[in-house]
Amino acid sequence: MSSFQQSEVVEKIKTDLESLVGVKLKLRANMGRCKIIEREGVLEETHPNLFVINVDEKRGRKRRISYSYADVLTKTVELSDPNNGDNYLPWLYS
Repeated sequence: MSSFQQSEVVEKIKTDLESLVGVKLKLRANMGRCKIIEREGVLEETHPNLFVINVDEKRGRKRRISYSYADVLTKTVELSDPNNGDNYLPWLYS
C-alpha cells in the first residue's frame, strides 16, 4: 500500500470515527509483549491526529486514553460494538 493510499485510509478512519463521537464501544488494544487490553468506553472526541476514549476502569474509575488513527490502520487498536461484537469499521478488518 502506497503512502498516498495509507493517508486516504487514515482520512476515512477519521471520518468514520467522527460520526461515532458519544457512542459506547469496545476497545481492544495490543500493547506489545503479549499484553492485550480490552475495555469499554465512550468515544469522547477526535482531533486531527488522534482520538480520545473515556474508558471504564476497575472499581468504577474512568480513564481517558488516546490513540492515533494509524493505530487503527495497523490493527493495534480494534473498535467494536460492546453489545454484539460487530466491528465499527468492518471495511478495515476484512
